[in-house]
Amino acid sequence: METTNRNAASLALKGTRIAITGGTSGLGLALVRECIARGAAVAFIARTRDRVERVAEEIRSRGNIHGIVGDIARKDDIHSLALQILGTLGGLDVLINNASSLGATPLALLADTECEDFEGALAANVLGPFRLTKTLLGALAASARERRGSVVLNISSDAATNPYAGWGAYGASKAALHQMSRIWNEELGEDGIRFLSVDPGDMDTPLHALALPDADRAALKRPEMAARELVDKIALALASLRSPRASDQAESASVA
Repeated sequence: METTNRNAASLALKGTRIAITGGTSGLGLALVRECIARGAAVAFIARTRDRVERVAEEIRSRGNIHGIVGDIARKDDIHSLALQILGTLGGLDVLINNASSLGATPLALLADTECEDFEGALAANVLGPFRLTKTLLGALAASARERRGSVVLNISSDAATNPYAGWGAYGASKAALHQMSRIWNEELGEDGIRFLSVDPGDMDTPLHALALPDADRAALKRPEMAARELVDKIALALASLRSPRASDQAESASVA
């Protein structure tokens, strides 16, 4: 059974249309590379034009890649980002909401957190994913109807469930994202759109280094390993949604 699942995971991404936010560093970049390696068509979003162009140029020879410049935390960017995703990919099967903000840096106690920093964490970690997902729901629903499979993966954190001092803005916003994922999965699961909320673990990424600059990097998970694990979850979800019995009975998706 495990071999069957792994085979499904390896095959389900070929030709799949995937959008990834925060795709030029850390986990996001690892996800872009992993999805391209498995034969997916990928549109990735990041805020800095030169980084977007550099990553797109690096990966272009390996597959179907499109870089998009924009900031999901900015409401005014959302419709343009969605139009560019759909224009470059011709539709959408998978959305990975990966881009995140810590809020205040260095990390601060809630009582010492500026309102603007708290708002920034909510804008990037909750409102951005909400707005982008909502804007792309029509395309995701179309993929579900066409039996291509439709998955939204929201990158969560153990800070969403554990009250770590100093992580207030980040933890509160990730908690909201996690609960929002569960609600959306409840509301749209019967329509064939699967929502996953997954904590990839503590990784050796620029975001982690910004939060905890003195952490032992050797003890942290490599983002490439986390990307493989996350893409396996997406691929297995897609394989399940594309199976003949998926149209007869909606499976209740688990939110990790």
